[in-house]
Amino acid sequence: MIQYIAENLWQLWAVVAVICLILEMTSGDFFLMCFAIGGAVTALLSPFVGFYVQLAVFAVVSVVCLFTVRPVALRWFHKNDPDRVSNADALIGREGRVRETIEADGFGRVAIDGDVWKAKSQTGEAISAGTAVKVVNRESTIITVVVSK
Repeated sequence: MIQYIAENLWQLWAVVAVICLILEMTSGDFFLMCFAIGGAVTALLSPFVGFYVQLAVFAVVSVVCLFTVRPVALRWFHKNDPDRVSNADALIGREGRVRETIEADGFGRVAIDGDVWKAKSQTGEAISAGTAVKVVNRESTIITVVVSK
């Protein structure tokens, strides 16, 4: 088994690259993408060079990517917007539909893009099921909505 791995290290580097790409999709900060590029380059070179050279290539390519590719990717995809909203904060301004009636001075449920959120009315009045609403605020997991016009 050890001999097989030693003779086919390119497969190990390819697995490292794929795992880094999968993990990158969960974060989106383009950090692990640099290690994926390092793993891919090393996988291509591994049949021609020794193990220690492979480690050096992986380290050098990954570090070079961190200082060259990552800033370009961040600038291109995130536009260096310091006020970029993410996660639940991105709900503010979105429109949805009341799934369960929002009771007066109480709570109900609102569906937004397939997700159902606990919601309350900004004015405190009841909003019936099926009504189109717009998210105006978020406190923890409870959104505040108004009727869309």
